Amino acid sequence: MASHKSAEKRARQTERRTAVNTNRRSRLRGSVKKVEEAIASGDKKAAMAALRAAQPDIQRGAKALVVAPNAAARRVSRLNARIKAMS
Repeated sequence: MASHKSAEKRARQTERRTAVNTNRRSRLRGSVKKVEEAIASGDKKAAMAALRAAQPDIQRGAKALVVAPNAAARRVSRLNARIKAMS
């Protein structure tokens, strides 16, 4: 437990930041899941639309360091490649 003012403040900030990051991570995972589902269904147009909607969430997560920037870029690239490979 925090025993002085600055440590108490830091604990409060960490609590708020954790809540924000959890929300961002959840949103990122949800948007990627929608793309995955669209790919699995075989609908290329729906998959492209889902990827277009997911991309800002993924980039926002990278900017906030919820996910590493290279990991975010890799995820977008791989999803895009899978969509392009659809017939």
